[in-house]
Amino acid sequence: MAEKSLFAILLRSSWWVSFAIAAGVMLVARAVLPEQYVVGGMLAALPFLGIGVVTAWRQLRAPSAARVASALEAVEAMSWREFSGALEDAFRRDGYVTRRLEGSAADFEMTRAGRTSLVSCRRWKARSTGAESLRDLCALKEARDAHEGIYVAIGGVTENARRYAAEKKLRVLEGVELAQLMQGVPRATQRPPK
Repeated sequence: MAEKSLFAILLRSSWWVSFAIAAGVMLVARAVLPEQYVVGGMLAALPFLGIGVVTAWRQLRAPSAARVASALEAVEAMSWREFSGALEDAFRRDGYVTRRLEGSAADFEMTRAGRTSLVSCRRWKARSTGAESLRDLCALKEARDAHEGIYVAIGGVTENARRYAAEKKLRVLEGVELAQLMQGVPRATQRPPK
């Protein structure tokens, strides 16, 4: 779906916007169309109702700001060993087969359904990350012919780095998305030693 299409915009908006548009379409159909076409006109509201339901479901499942902050604080308190193990567990739970990489610009290579992703957490605790780490990940992604590059960050990513990631189609995993990924992973302090 195109990023600027109406339905993509509605998926990023509040759930009630889609329902309001659906109600508007139904009211206009009822007011403007002849009686024999009203039902058909009202069917035009179904896609908006569907988008509203999907958006409401996503927003209902999204963690609150307090839960996101708490999850990110817990992640920030982890050691590298704890964090990398928890991240591996989270990706495995999502169906990936993970393999640790040593001495490269990425920390993990993951595969699922024949697609390879490289994950870099090089500066995962940094307060702000610039484009340099993303450039290294992009170069490795191209060298290994990987399908996706994922950069994990707890702190902020500079605007320059964000533009670079968008331009090179790298995914920056941070904030809500990182908190959701780590949700349900046992706390590192409770993990058995490897």
